[in-house]
Amino acid sequence: MKHLIKAEFRRLFATRMWGGLLLGAVLIGGGLMGAMALVGPENFDPPMPGLDTETGIRSVLGMLGYTAFVPAAVGTLAVTSEYRHRTAAVTFLFAPRRWQVLAAKLATYGAAGLAYGLILAGTAATALFAVAFLRGIPLGLPADTVIALLARIGLAMVVYLLLGVGVGALLRNQIAALCIVVGYLYVGEPLLMMIPGVNQLYPVLPGGAMASLTDFTYLADAISQEVGSTAVQLLPPAAGALLLTAYALAAALIAVVLPMRRDIT
Repeated sequence: MKHLIKAEFRRLFATRMWGGLLLGAVLIGGGLMGAMALVGPENFDPPMPGLDTETGIRSVLGMLGYTAFVPAAVGTLAVTSEYRHRTAAVTFLFAPRRWQVLAAKLATYGAAGLAYGLILAGTAATALFAVAFLRGIPLGLPADTVIALLARIGLAMVVYLLLGVGVGALLRNQIAALCIVVGYLYVGEPLLMMIPGVNQLYPVLPGGAMASLTDFTYLADAISQEVGSTAVQLLPPAAGALLLTAYALAAALIAVVLPMRRDIT
């Protein structure tokens, strides 16, 4: 098993994906957070509460949750590339026990997702504290609470990357899988929040579970108010974390079980 994990890491480091993943973490974490803090949520259109309020801090942190399609897309690419470039057949010839190959891939990309999440959270914290200090703004939450919320977001990125692996294993067609993953996370869930009645499902969807980690209700509340529907009640943070864990386990199960007996020629 160890040699398979080593092989997966070598495969990952032999591509430009890992560099792009780390660069994306820095740009989204430090860059996006720094830009939002510099502009100030009170200057957004529409305006949001400022950084000196708890709602304002939770809002800018919650915005990071909407970038989760990035690790999800990377996880999707990791699996579908095997089928697109027809390397899956060669891999399974050298390692006939497919479940070990797929488990090694999950372990490798789980570690990559953790690195992505930690870098994203670390750079976001650095940018937020630095800009707040330079602007002379006292943050609406204590520093340790902000760091804890960012750590939750960082760990949730692992879940999203594994979700991408699961979808990639399920669909195998790279373009279709990417369109579904990115389209659903970036566009689909926000659209669901606009449909009265259907929006009540949002708390149990991946995006709703992610929002519950930071108690980010501003956007859901604004959409509910705009369309005149009942406000969405997010799950408690612990329940959201458990739900995300269940999504990760389901994705891992799909990624391991589905390709076991498929024709890969």
